[in-house]
Amino acid sequence: MNWIANVVPPKIRSLLRRETPDNLWVKCPESGQLVFHKDLEANLMVVPGSGYHMPIGAKARLAALMDEGLYEELPAPEVPADPLKFRDVKRYVDRLKENRLKTGAYDAVTLAHGQLEGQAVTVAVQDFAFQGGSLGMAAGEAIIAGMTAAIERRTPFIIFTASGGARMQEGMFALMQMPRTTVAVRRLRAARLPYIVVFTNPTTGGVTASYAMLGDIHLAEPGAVIGFAGARVIEQTIRERLPEGFQRAEYLKVHGMVDMVVPRPQQRATLARLCRLLMREPRPAPEPAPEQAAAA
Repeated sequence: MNWIANVVPPKIRSLLRRETPDNLWVKCPESGQLVFHKDLEANLMVVPGSGYHMPIGAKARLAALMDEGLYEELPAPEVPADPLKFRDVKRYVDRLKENRLKTGAYDAVTLAHGQLEGQAVTVAVQDFAFQGGSLGMAAGEAIIAGMTAAIERRTPFIIFTASGGARMQEGMFALMQMPRTTVAVRRLRAARLPYIVVFTNPTTGGVTASYAMLGDIHLAEPGAVIGFAGARVIEQTIRERLPEGFQRAEYLKVHGMVDMVVPRPQQRATLARLCRLLMREPRPAPEPAPEQAAAA
């Protein structure tokens, strides 16, 4: 025991001790660089030095995308919470409660409607923090509801994908969301409305095998893993060494599965430009310079 613990009263000791929050500094998984968490949040969770894209929550992504950070969150249809009464180490309903408490979202997909550089858009964001972004009944219904809302409002539909695949706790009910969302994409296409997919890290499994690969334009964040089966499973199956960077966004762009690799800070401007082109809307007139406004 030191003299502070033995002599100094507890109230004074609390003043002398400076508590440091655990999340004050964030370490980049790629470069090992330490970044102040406020600087990281200001840069949309992209490490300034290495450009590594860390996970970002659905609400933070929507706020960064929409004009003035304002949007209307759309309700998702309610579904049976546990159709198979599934239980492994713990009950599935308990897992859902934990994930809802952790993320503040009803399920893995959040729907929103708002303005993107003055254009109305409908957006879905898949959050990997909620049960690995897995595709279950609730997520499937949310995506279908989002596409239906886009058709009704005559807006482009943008989805940010992040998933490990179908949700095993829902079995065949989860697998059925693959054809159901595919049908919804066909309805969106029949309405001649743009469908833009932004792949984030990771997008794998049944999500890649359904609505994620059906976009009119595919964007991806740098370094995002995109594929169906994992690279290790593929190597064990074909018994060959896979190329460097296999299943990464840059590799898929070279091989034609991704149209553009766009860093997160540039996505807002890129998506706005694509929506204008696909909806055939004119570019908004630039705001007059202060001198011109004063002269007028």
